[in-house]
Amino acid sequence: MSATELEIDIATYIDHTLLKPSAIPEEVKQVCQEAWQYNFPSVCIYPVAVKQARELLHDKQPQVCTVIGFPTGAVTSAVKLYEAQIAVENGATELDVVINLGWVKSGESNKIYREIAEICAETGQAVKAILETTVLTNKEKKLAGEICLDAGVTYLKTSTGWFGGATVEDVKLLKEIAKGQIGIKASGGIRTYEQAIALIEAGATRLGTSRGIDLIRQQNESIK
Repeated sequence: MSATELEIDIATYIDHTLLKPSAIPEEVKQVCQEAWQYNFPSVCIYPVAVKQARELLHDKQPQVCTVIGFPTGAVTSAVKLYEAQIAVENGATELDVVINLGWVKSGESNKIYREIAEICAETGQAVKAILETTVLTNKEKKLAGEICLDAGVTYLKTSTGWFGGATVEDVKLLKEIAKGQIGIKASGGIRTYEQAIALIEAGATRLGTSRGIDLIRQQNESIK
């Protein structure tokens, strides 16, 4: 085990995620309890579960994160803004917003900027822009990342997990774009401790995963 691995408390990176459409209140309660027990930074759940999560975590450390325009990003800017505002009213403090990928592909920079900047300004909460890096070229990733950085996001996020997951190469690219000014969230397909460590070493400051407890168990086994 490297010195870097020994210094990493993987629990402090994990956005404990429950984004299956069939999730029921009992499962939301479970992920909130787990996030508190393991000292995860946040739970990431659908907007419909935000109010319940906030009630469960109102005096506890984990933040309530939800997704906006998920998973395609292909809804109108007005819908995204409304969804974000309602989520904040219900108690969300972190918003993972899927950008409009068609606008990225067609180079409509002003539209991307206006949409994300308005959500950042109107909600006043931490915004993580989901770039869906698996469907973009490196040039498009750079364009999208730089626009979202200028628009005031708090994190650049790799993926929804619906169309592929995070890679070390993409995290390194987003780190270059971020220039140390904002965080990087790697998300999608993170199943092993080795993957998680590689992404953190590449520059990830958050990991979006539903397997956070498994990662902690793997970490504990690796240091025995």
